[in-house]
Amino acid sequence: MSPTASTPAAPPIWTPEGLAEHLGIPLATVYRWRSTGYGPRGFRVGRHVRYRAEDVAAWIDSQVDAEDDR
Repeated sequence: MSPTASTPAAPPIWTPEGLAEHLGIPLATVYRWRSTGYGPRGFRVGRHVRYRAEDVAAWIDSQVDAEDDR
């Protein structure tokens, strides 16, 4: 790769605090979702939980679709 070539920016990765802020929900809700298997898919980096923006967007879309099916 040449020094002038740019690499695509990585999509955002959120902490539980960032996810709670993004969704406008209490941090405790994010932790409860994580412990019960609900909510967007998260992953661990060492001992820390993180959420990829595309996983959060996919989960939000699935929630909207579920509401539309009612």
